[in-house]
Amino acid sequence: MRIAIGLPSRIVPATGELILEWATRADRGPFSSLVVTDRVVSRALEPLAVLAAAAGATRSIRLVTSVVIGPTRETTLLARQAASIDALSGGRLTLGLGIGVREDDYVATGFAFRRRGRRFDEQLHILRRLWAGEPLSDDVGPISPPAARPGGPELLIGGYVPAVARRIAAWGDGFMAPGGGEPAAMLELWRQIRQAWQAAGRQGQPRWVGASYFALGPNAVDQASRYIKANYGYNPELAQRRLRGIPLTPEALADAIKRQADMGVDKFILRPCAEDLDQLERLAEVAAREEGTR
Repeated sequence: MRIAIGLPSRIVPATGELILEWATRADRGPFSSLVVTDRVVSRALEPLAVLAAAAGATRSIRLVTSVVIGPTRETTLLARQAASIDALSGGRLTLGLGIGVREDDYVATGFAFRRRGRRFDEQLHILRRLWAGEPLSDDVGPISPPAARPGGPELLIGGYVPAVARRIAAWGDGFMAPGGGEPAAMLELWRQIRQAWQAAGRQGQPRWVGASYFALGPNAVDQASRYIKANYGYNPELAQRRLRGIPLTPEALADAIKRQADMGVDKFILRPCAEDLDQLERLAEVAAREEGTR
């Protein structure tokens, strides 16, 4: 299992200078990927713009969205943005997509919250067509730039509902677990995903990418509390569940990494609760040690 690190792009006021410093340091290892996440109703940096900047500052590390809320975006522009980042980075993009749970994100963009699942299905079909170089319709020609790999960027689909298994089997390369799910429920969904994959006649195995927040160092408790309150304060019960699951010591983090590996996760994303660069260095120490034990 490889370790990926989140960029602090949702922490206000993260700056471009800070993001690029995180990216260049992470590119030196031991991390496999740089990761951004998405909200529309936010004063944080826009995730695809952040990855475009990171693409220019790095050379080998993969670039991942976990996740972009697909149905809040116009589909053809999303296809172009993703394919462009993939091309500019030499094929390093992994596009994680999901439907989100916050209605205000849909109010802000003018799309129907209660139709987001059906819209997502439509989007996934169109994305694959455009990345393959096909025209949008009989009247509109190809839109996306040439894909860096056949079929377009690696596409992972996130969420906790049964429809995730069907979507992955039809259009995805694997499962993006956004984080916070109960292990038993995740294992059952993973079983459904593999079953749907095989039933669809897909070759090989789907990928499974897990995720968690982390905070390390003397201020870890305060940093985690502030971050969760800022991002999940709208739902106190959910906020408490998220907070309880955050590893706050190197030992707890090593245990979390082991649990994910034991479940079968092949990449584990760790998102920082603070923008301090020492969080990256502390995580690098644990990640390098854990990589060396397997």
